[in-house]
Amino acid sequence: MQTQEIAVVTGANGFVGSHLVDNLLSKGLEVRCIVRKSSNLKWLDKKNVKIFDSGLFDKEGLREAFKGANYIYHVAGVVKSKTKEGYFRGNVETTRNLLEVAIENSTTIKRFLVVSSQTVSGPSTKGNPVNEETKCNPITTYGRSKLEEEKLVLSYKDKLPITICRAPAVYGERDTEIFIYFNTFSKGLTTTIGFEKKELSLIHVVDLVEGFYLAAMSEKAKGEIYFISSEKYYTWQEINSITARVLNKKPVIVKVPHFLVYTIASCAQSISIFSSKPATLNIEKAKDITRQYWTCDTSKAMNDFGYRQKISIEEGIKRTCDWYKQMKWI
Repeated sequence: MQTQEIAVVTGANGFVGSHLVDNLLSKGLEVRCIVRKSSNLKWLDKKNVKIFDSGLFDKEGLREAFKGANYIYHVAGVVKSKTKEGYFRGNVETTRNLLEVAIENSTTIKRFLVVSSQTVSGPSTKGNPVNEETKCNPITTYGRSKLEEEKLVLSYKDKLPITICRAPAVYGERDTEIFIYFNTFSKGLTTTIGFEKKELSLIHVVDLVEGFYLAAMSEKAKGEIYFISSEKYYTWQEINSITARVLNKKPVIVKVPHFLVYTIASCAQSISIFSSKPATLNIEKAKDITRQYWTCDTSKAMNDFGYRQKISIEEGIKRTCDWYKQMKWI
């Protein structure tokens, strides 16, 4: 007789996915990790998990991973692509596959949780953070593909116990995206985009994955959408000030006007035509980082299942920088 509950995590080898695996193992669940055959598994090394290298398009492999599973956490997704089709294939068609296989195991599944993004709502305005009731206005192809994914997932809510969790900007140990900011800062240089103050929601990955766990365990969260975010909003000036104290650096701050961001992005995107990988900074990313406000309200998650931001920005930046130093990344 099965006593240990089973959780399946897609994208388990990635930054957020591997932290979710750690969280679930700490809660005593059996964890199955869906990865690709080509995935780097360094963040799963020596952990008590079962690896399924089927990827997200092999239905037979997915059936094996889903057999008897109680919780499905769909973390995997495409955040960078050279084509519109790449975003929609990686964020919509993969999810469709998972839902179709999950239906076959619906008798055991207690929750099918999908990780979405604040980009679905689009940017906020001064003093008006977006919430779950805000009309969605994605400004990038990535955001539009995640919105399409959400619509697909919601269409299954009478067939499966689904929950959608939207994340804002995420940082923390193992991250390679916001790492670029800390790396240049450690070398005595940082940039700010534009000349006006920008405000954002920013969450440490450990708080984020705890929010996912709480949402999956909550009966009230069935069929619902939530922002899992910081309770506070931050300006880059605040983040710079804290990082300066943590790294004991006084960096040169270079202000980059918006037109130059778009120029660099356009050049990088053109050069990437000759590469197998999409550019780190492209026109889509430029649209994103030049917006003044990316704030979201996490009150609904706090009220429905007791989510709280436990890691302050000061503690989070220190933990992150200490880890980068330990790994000799900075």
